[in-house]
Amino acid sequence: MTDFTKTTAEPDDLATAQIPAVADPAAAPPTDTTRKARAAGRRRRRWPLVAGLTAGALAVSGGAVAYGNAQKTVTLDVDGKVTTVSTFAGSVEGVLDAQGVRVGDRDVVAPAAGSPLREGADIVVRYGRQVTLQTDGKQSDVWVTALDADEALAGLQHRGGDVALVASRSGDRADLGLRLDAEGPVAVVADGKTRVAPDGSVGLQGVLEAARVTIDGDDRVRVVEAGDAGVDTSKADAPSVAVVVQRVETKDVTTKTAIPFETQKKKDGNLYTGETKVGQEGAEGERTLVERVTTVDGKEESRTKVSEKITKEPTAKVVLEGTKERPKPKPAAPSSSSSSSSAGSTTSGGASSGSSSSGPSMSGSPRAIGQQLAAARGWTGSQWTCLENLFDKESGWNPSASNPSSGAYGIPQALPGSKMGSVASDWRTNPVTQITWGLDYIAGRYGTPCGAWGHSESNGWY
Repeated sequence: MTDFTKTTAEPDDLATAQIPAVADPAAAPPTDTTRKARAAGRRRRRWPLVAGLTAGALAVSGGAVAYGNAQKTVTLDVDGKVTTVSTFAGSVEGVLDAQGVRVGDRDVVAPAAGSPLREGADIVVRYGRQVTLQTDGKQSDVWVTALDADEALAGLQHRGGDVALVASRSGDRADLGLRLDAEGPVAVVADGKTRVAPDGSVGLQGVLEAARVTIDGDDRVRVVEAGDAGVDTSKADAPSVAVVVQRVETKDVTTKTAIPFETQKKKDGNLYTGETKVGQEGAEGERTLVERVTTVDGKEESRTKVSEKITKEPTAKVVLEGTKERPKPKPAAPSSSSSSSSAGSTTSGGASSGSSSSGPSMSGSPRAIGQQLAAARGWTGSQWTCLENLFDKESGWNPSASNPSSGAYGIPQALPGSKMGSVASDWRTNPVTQITWGLDYIAGRYGTPCGAWGHSESNGWY
C-alpha cells in the first residue's frame, strides 16, 4: 500500500496525492475461501475504487464545463463516513464546498480538488493526523492520512523494524488521535495476558476500558500490528492490531555501604615502654547511595544516581604506646629478726635456708596491702589496675585460696605454694609474704603487672 505519511520536514503536497485503487466494496459477498485472504488485507478494502476515476476525470477538456452544469449523483467518503450526494457542481472542489468539507495542506483529496466531476464519481477525503511513531527504539512525529491505526501501521512498515504508534498520555488516560481498527476487534496485551476488545472503532481509551485494563501515569502504551505483539492472527476474525501496555515503575533505591576505620598510634607518657592500651575504639562509617531505578514489566531498564554522601564518618581506633622508663626492681628488704640466720640454718622443723620464719607485718585488707606494696615498686595507676585484676582472677585476694586440681595456693596462686617460702616461712597465712613473692615473680617474668595481666588474658594463666 502507498504510504500516506509525511513528517514536518516534507513539502505540503498531500492535497494532490492520489489514493491507490482497491477492490470494489460493492462486489458480491466473499466466499469462505476468500474471506481469510481478505481478512489479512482489510486495509485495502477500506479505500474506494478511485484511481481509474481520477485518471478519467483528468482527461476531460473542453466539454467539461458543459457537462459540469448537469445534475450528477456522486459518492462522498469523508474519513470513512460515506454519503450519496446529488449536485450541479462541476468539480470536486465544488462538491466539497457545497457540503461544507474543509481540507488543509495535511489532508488528502482524490480525485484532486480541481478535477472535473462526472456522474457516479467517488470522492474520498482523508484528514491528516499527527502521531508519534517509534521505529527501532527512536521516536518521531509523522503525519498520516489513514482511517485507523491498522491502516497507518501497514503504510509505515517500510520505515524500519519495531514499528509502533505511541499513545500520548494525560494522567491515567491514553489517546492516539486515531481509531485503532474501524472494522474489527483489537487485542490488548497487558500484565502477561491478552484480552480482546470487540470494537476497535471506539478509540484507544474505549478499547482499554472494554478490555478492563487500567493504566497509571507512568505506564507506556503502544499500538502495533497484532502479530508483532505475539497475538495469534491465523483465524479470520483475529485482531489485526494490538494495544501493548508496559507497566513502568520508578522508585528511589537506597544502598548503604560500610567505610572502614583506620588505626592511629599515639605516644603516652603514662604507660611504660612496651606497654600498649586502646585509647579509643574504632567504628566503621557509612556511605549512602540513592539511585532512581526504572523497571518495565518488572525488569530493570535504567538506573541513575540521585545522590551519594557519607552519612556517618568513621571513627579511628587509637592505640596508646608507652614511653615511660621502667623503674629498676628494688632489692628485697632484709629480715628484721635477729634469729633469721639461725632460722635459716635450722636442720629440722624450721624454714629453709635463706628465708625468715615470718614476713613483715602490715595492717589492712590483702587488697590494701597489695596496693601499698605495688606502689612501693612504682606500680600505680594502670599497673595497679592490672595487678588488681590479675589477683582478683587468681584468688580474689584470699590468702587461703587453694586450687584442688593443680595445688596452686595463696593470693598469687603459686605452684606449688611452698615456693613462697623463699620470702618467709609463714607463706601459708601471711598475705604480705604471698604478695611480696607474687610481685617478685611478676617483675622477674613479665616486667610489669600489665604484662602479666595481658598474658593471663590471652592464655588463661600467668
